[in-house]
Amino acid sequence: MDFNTIIQILDSSVRLMTPLLLACLAGLYSERSGVFDIGLEGKMLMAAFAAATVAALTGSVWLGLAAGIAGSMALSLIHGVTSITFRGNQLISGVAINFLASGLTVLLGQKIFGLGGRTPSLSGGARFSEIKLPFADQLRDVPVIGPIYADLISGHTILVYVAFLCVPATWWLLYRTRFGLRLRAVGENPASVDTAGVSVTRLRYIAIAICGVLCGLAGAYLATGLSAGFVKEMTAGRGFIALAALIFAKWRPWGALFATFLFGLFEAIANRYPNLDVGPITIPSMFMNALPYILTVIILAGFVGRAIPPRAGGEPYVKER
Repeated sequence: MDFNTIIQILDSSVRLMTPLLLACLAGLYSERSGVFDIGLEGKMLMAAFAAATVAALTGSVWLGLAAGIAGSMALSLIHGVTSITFRGNQLISGVAINFLASGLTVLLGQKIFGLGGRTPSLSGGARFSEIKLPFADQLRDVPVIGPIYADLISGHTILVYVAFLCVPATWWLLYRTRFGLRLRAVGENPASVDTAGVSVTRLRYIAIAICGVLCGLAGAYLATGLSAGFVKEMTAGRGFIALAALIFAKWRPWGALFATFLFGLFEAIANRYPNLDVGPITIPSMFMNALPYILTVIILAGFVGRAIPPRAGGEPYVKER
């Protein structure tokens, strides 16, 4: 494997990890506040459909992005009302959101476009274009540094850079601000936060809203950045992979960056080498395509060390009178 091939695999890994990273950070905010959210898949799917639909109808990817965020936020609001206001079961609410998005996107897609649930292919201003960073062409021929900068760092859409910037921003917000301290405290001991005169409900709704925005970005990137339109079930389990990555990361933003890159790398390798030859053994394409999901099962089986979720996670808070 030569250096250029490695750069190409890493470049593909960055593109593939972006929706996972955004969804993983979305789950981090929600679960740090004590609200478990397995509806990440449904929110991403709804955002992808809304973004592709509006972009196809208007020709504007920015309107599509706004629609994607709005679609994800709508499902986040449903989850928040169900699990925070009415104190319903958070897991059941998440499952319901996944089923709702799965059926509604196909139904609306067929009604609007009549293409079996998918949208028309997007092009031009309806898609995010790649951004060429300064001096990328001039540095391309410089050994080692040139290909890394020109082919790996440069040439991505704006949402890729936004996703990576969200990691230090999330770390700073959670660990260097009063809001972050309160948010983490709500996930551990909401009664103490309530005693201090801070609204547990308000903090959890803010976390749910941030989760909705990030899932909206992830879904919009899938449909208007990574792909050129929406197709049925295009998230393909990425929401659940993001949850596995969140556990692997132990609910920390920098860990989320590493975990999602690992998943993206496995998927990039599977795409690059459908049939991988390892000495006299040929690994079949079915196994290679299943690699990200096999890794998910391994992580969820507990092979990542001790991962302790927020203590108040999954439990509705009832204010003592």
